[in-house]
Amino acid sequence: MRPKHLNILCYLCFFASLAACAAPANIRVIGKGMPDVDLDNAIYEVPVQKNVSYQDLVDSLKSLAEGMNFVNPANFPIGDHMKQRGQDPQGIKEVRTFCNLSMGTEIILDHPEFLVFAPCRLAIYEKTDARGQRQLYLGLDRPTHDLKNIKQPTVRAQASAQQLEDALIDLMEKARRGDF
Repeated sequence: MRPKHLNILCYLCFFASLAACAAPANIRVIGKGMPDVDLDNAIYEVPVQKNVSYQDLVDSLKSLAEGMNFVNPANFPIGDHMKQRGQDPQGIKEVRTFCNLSMGTEIILDHPEFLVFAPCRLAIYEKTDARGQRQLYLGLDRPTHDLKNIKQPTVRAQASAQQLEDALIDLMEKARRGDF
């Protein structure tokens, strides 16, 4: 018969191994009905709720971004440019840029080369689902993933990138519902 403390140790190891299998280490849970973040992927993508139109989404992004101290310095209507060249964009295709220097300054001060990733970008696009219906999406180029391209990023830059990414995901979460 095993000593009691050995049995307890075995149970603890068993439960620890179950916990390790439950949530992969390369996933960050967001909650609020949002998809988890795949930490190995530069893109974070969320579907827009079916009752939210493209215009509702754009209006929501503008209002929310302003309230969060983000500026929207540029928009790229890629789908419109495709149409002008006689190509079918197969739905909405555009990129909107957002900047909040109170959040991103530390990254740029510590690593000026990070400017190649600035300003932050959110894409609005449609994809066709299995039933042939178009679904509107928001996609983010994740600042924390971009920072992986900087050799030895400072702790300050890492914290700033995470703060920026969290704020943008919060923006996406509200905008996909059409909130203001």
